[in-house]
Amino acid sequence: MPDSQDKLLEVNNLTKYFPITQGIIFQRKVADVKAVDGLSFFIRKGETLGLVGESGCGKSTTGRTILQLYRPTAGEVFFQGKNLAKMQSEELRKMRRNMQMIFQDPYASLNPRMTVGDIIGEPLEVHHIAKGKEKKERVQELLQIVGLNPYFVNRYPHEFSGGQRQRIGVARALAVNPAFIVCDEPISALDVSIQAQIINLLEELQQKFNLTYLFIAHDLSVVRHISDRVAVMYLGKIVELTDRTSLYKSPLHPYTKALLSAVPIPDPVVEEKRERIILVGDVPSPVNPPSGCRFHTRCPLAIDICKKMDPEFRDVGNLHFVACHVV
Repeated sequence: MPDSQDKLLEVNNLTKYFPITQGIIFQRKVADVKAVDGLSFFIRKGETLGLVGESGCGKSTTGRTILQLYRPTAGEVFFQGKNLAKMQSEELRKMRRNMQMIFQDPYASLNPRMTVGDIIGEPLEVHHIAKGKEKKERVQELLQIVGLNPYFVNRYPHEFSGGQRQRIGVARALAVNPAFIVCDEPISALDVSIQAQIINLLEELQQKFNLTYLFIAHDLSVVRHISDRVAVMYLGKIVELTDRTSLYKSPLHPYTKALLSAVPIPDPVVEEKRERIILVGDVPSPVNPPSGCRFHTRCPLAIDICKKMDPEFRDVGNLHFVACHVV
């Protein structure tokens, strides 16, 4: 395990359940949506951890719960050695200067009634960093950093394209000089040609400002390009976590193998010989997940113990973690 000084973020048994209630006047809880269920991992300073999985597996909820936008049902989130899950509102507000988020939808994440200058400058005022002329200069500097015209400060979000709006979102996240940024599928709503520009921008900013990323996505080829390590998520749990080279060359978990078999390879000879793994059935409901291993209902390698016992998330060597009875 890495030295504790190398870890910027450490998550232990992170759990987030959303209650389902019935009744109009007297509401009572009847069930829980088990969106995130017992995640444990760490992120080193200056690295990018990719988080991948099917839609609805809990990736975005994980990012928001780490930043305490959703308060966790259980578990611990240590950021710079401090447990965010136990912090009260005022202490947590001061910590938010060090951790920011780039949201998925550049159309919904910017207030249409605020100018770009106000959107990017708001964090500077909230955290008492800059006001007046100093704030305006900082906003113009941030626009230049993300590749936009600094004289666009008085324009509104509807005057920009999707890619430009996402750059504004990046500038807003950078405004308070954070150490850690959660990138919640920042390119999924953009055209392919624009996606590459945003990925290159994020990499440049990481080198320039020594940033640490949690990069959430479902595009495995993008994650391979930008991430140092990759975590694969299925129905609220991480099933495999290792460095990108090991994951793409020698995946261990059956679900990871199925995901990677769906990624096209730009070589017709290799593509023709490759085995395509088709998973049967649908993803179970997070309200009532299967007993034992959550993947056993679709797994081609499932045995009896998979139905009864939840596999341990263990290190099989060289910090390659996997949760599977068969491996």
